[in-house]
Amino acid sequence: MDVTVIGSCMTDLVSYVPRLPKPGETLHGSKFTIGFGGKGANQCVVAARLGAKTAMVAKLGDDTFGKDYIQNFKDNQVMIDHVEVTSEAGTGVAPICVNEQGQNSIVIVAGANLLLSEDDVAAAEAIVKESKIIICQLEISPKSTLAALKLAKRHKVRSIFNPAPAQSGLSSEFFTECDIFCANETEAEILTGLPVKNKDDACKASLALLDKGCEVVILTLGQMGSVFASKEHQTPSHVPAKPVTAVDTTGAGDAFVGALAYYLSNMPSLTLEEVIKRSTVIASISVQSPGTQTSFPWKKDLASELFS
Repeated sequence: MDVTVIGSCMTDLVSYVPRLPKPGETLHGSKFTIGFGGKGANQCVVAARLGAKTAMVAKLGDDTFGKDYIQNFKDNQVMIDHVEVTSEAGTGVAPICVNEQGQNSIVIVAGANLLLSEDDVAAAEAIVKESKIIICQLEISPKSTLAALKLAKRHKVRSIFNPAPAQSGLSSEFFTECDIFCANETEAEILTGLPVKNKDDACKASLALLDKGCEVVILTLGQMGSVFASKEHQTPSHVPAKPVTAVDTTGAGDAFVGALAYYLSNMPSLTLEEVIKRSTVIASISVQSPGTQTSFPWKKDLASELFS
C-alpha cells in the first residue's frame, strides 16, 4: 500500500450563499448540493486519483449516507477492508456554507467517526506496517489518532499528521510521534498561541512547532502558499502559490495533504520543497471548481510535468 489513511468520512451538505450568515440571521442560498467529504476520506481520495494505491481505515453509519460512501470508495479504487459499518451511530455529516468569494464556514457532526477505536486501529496493523505513508487528522477520537501515529512509528512507516480541527491543549505526543506536521494558519494559531497572518508570522509559528518536538513542519497559508521547516534545516522556507480565482475553497487543505502523501510515497526522489510546490498546484486546481471531492483532479487530467 502506498498511502493508508486513518480518519473520517463525512457527507457534505453544502449551501451556496451570497455571504456567510451572521449569528441569528437567515439567508437565501442560490444552490444546495450533497457530496462526499471528511478530512480523512478527502485526503485518501486525492492520493488515489493521483495514482497512489490507497486504503482507508474508518467507520460509517448503517444508513443511506454510509452505503453511498462505500460505493464512492469503490469508484475511487480505495481499499475498504477496514471501513466498518455500525448501527450505533449515523454517518458523519458536515453542513457547509460557501460565499461568493469561495470562502467557507463548516460545522461537523462526527457521528460514527467517533466510534473508530484504538482496537480498530490495532486491527489494521498489517496494512499500516506495509504502507509507505499514513495520514491522520483529528475528526476521529484523538486517542485513536495517536494510536495510529504510534503504530506507524513502531513499524518505521512515515506519517503525516494534519491537526484539524485544531484543539488547544493538544498532548505533546502528537508533535513528537508524527514525522510531518501539516497545519493551516488557523490551526497553527490555536496550537502555538501566535498570530499567523502572513509569511513572517508563519515562519515564527513553524519554529515554535519545532520547539514542541516536530521533526518537519509545513504550514499552509491559502493564496500565500506555504512555509516549511525541519529540525535538520531550521531556517523556514516559503513556497508561493500562483494566484487563481477561487470558486470554492472547501477541501483545499485536504487536496494539499493528499497530494503530499502521493508524492512522498510515489516520487521519493523529489525534494520536500518540490513536493510542496506540486502539492500546492493540486490544491490550487481544487479551489477552482465547486464542491469537495468533486473538485479533486484525476491524474489523467493533469499536466505531465507534475509526474516527471
